[in-house]
Amino acid sequence: MSKLYLVPTPIGNLEDITLRALRILKEEVDIILCEDTRTSGNLLRHYGIDKRLVAHHLHNEHQMVERLVQQIEAGQRMALVTDAGTPGISDPGFLLVRACVDAGIQVETLPGATAFVPALVNSGLPCDRFFFEGFLPHKKGRATRIEYLAGLENTLVLYESPFRLAKTLGQLADKFGPDRKASVSRELTKLFEENQRGTLAELCDHFQKSTPKGEIVVVVEGAGRNGKQTLDEESDEQD
Repeated sequence: MSKLYLVPTPIGNLEDITLRALRILKEEVDIILCEDTRTSGNLLRHYGIDKRLVAHHLHNEHQMVERLVQQIEAGQRMALVTDAGTPGISDPGFLLVRACVDAGIQVETLPGATAFVPALVNSGLPCDRFFFEGFLPHKKGRATRIEYLAGLENTLVLYESPFRLAKTLGQLADKFGPDRKASVSRELTKLFEENQRGTLAELCDHFQKSTPKGEIVVVVEGAGRNGKQTLDEESDEQD
């Protein structure tokens, strides 16, 4: 039966890959679709996996989808990986998955590394309910989107680049209020992992003085929700 595998890869530490993922990449597929053949090549060489790599990224995925579906239907066994984390989470993957589903091709998704889960759990903010925003719009619609997010009661999770982090924290402080609690995690699982917690105003001030590097996850307290309220809700349910 034709099948596409979605295989998460480590977000930093190369040990954060499952035995099942390694087996599928090594034994179950003919082709590995990846964002950057150099990045994925380093991972595969580390684990002694020698497979054909095909570039599949933001700039060519629309043009490739139909051909890839035809190849899978013809019997080619494929896995999709990204540079880091789970395919489809702020990375290429959705278009190919949708096309495979529409064509009746089985899609098997492995559990594994993704940046927002450890950042959320590590933040100390309620994680029973959360809203994953991904990347904010860069220009058009950005202010409107931030204003909408400011009213959400659930914990907010978003991705940001190091170059825009201080600006984003400042914009969030303006709309959410400077005292809203938040956490900034960067370089998760890597040697220089950093987790900074505080108010939006405090974090904005910190990162204005110290420009960060690496991939960043921002977690922000929801409107009107905090740890105490969550504990009270759990107590009510138990009663």
